[in-house]
Order: sequence, then structure tokens, then C-alpha cells
Amino acid sequence: MSQTQPSIGDMLAATVPMVRTLNLAFGEISAERAVLHLPDQPEYHNHVGGPHAGAMFTLAESASGAIVLAAFGDQLSRAVPLAVRAEIGYKKLAKGPVTATAVLGRPAAEVVAELDAGGRPEFPVRVSITREDGAETGEMTIVWTLRPNA
Repeated sequence: MSQTQPSIGDMLAATVPMVRTLNLAFGEISAERAVLHLPDQPEYHNHVGGPHAGAMFTLAESASGAIVLAAFGDQLSRAVPLAVRAEIGYKKLAKGPVTATAVLGRPAAEVVAELDAGGRPEFPVRVSITREDGAETGEMTIVWTLRPNA
């Protein structure tokens, strides 16, 4: 799919209220990689003064959604992308703004071929969450599916 960053960011902000609530900012978005930023906002801090785990989960899940739209947006007329399950690991204390970088865990062409063959493909999206100094504070894997329209 060849959409520009603002159209995917605008689409997510318009359809996913949490993206607006957390003031997520969109960086690079392509079918290969999606980068989103969570600004440092005291109203979303946890008990140790960093971003709340729920805010970081939402950041990572939103980055995965952005790459899914970039990679499979041309399939929306025949299938709905849905998150199936997610697993997150918090590795280091996050303080200040954090960034989520998502990458597809399976080639997009392979996923579309499975959809073409009548299947309901599942595919992982891996997300790394980092703080400003580059240290990885968390990692998440979200398994998505393309559910064919009835």
C-alpha cells in the first residue's frame, strides 16, 4: 500500500480515540516499519513517574496498527484487520517520552496469498519500546488477522 504518513495517522486518530487521548505522534510509517511517539505527560504517569504501563501498551499496539494499515490497507475492501492477542514485556524503567517501532513478522505478500487462497491469515507484529537514550524499555508482539468480509 502506498499511503503517506499523514493519511494513516489521521485515520488512526479519527477512528481510535485512545490515539487522540494519549496525544500519540506519528513518525515514519511504511509497510516495513511504523514509528510512534508518546510524549512525556504527567497525567499518564505511573507511581514511579514514568509512562503508565497501559499508555505504553496503547502506544505499541497503535504502532502495530499503523504498520498493518500501511501493509494491508489495500485489502480493506475484502478483509478487516483485527488484533488477536498480544504479549508485552517491560524490561527497564521508562522515563520521559518513549517511542514504539513496529515491524511485520511475516512477509506481507505471504499474508495476502493466504487471504487469496480463502484463509484467515494470522501474522505477528513485533514492537520495540525505547526511551530517549535509546534503551529498550519494553517489547511487544501483537498477533493480527485479516478476517475476510462476509
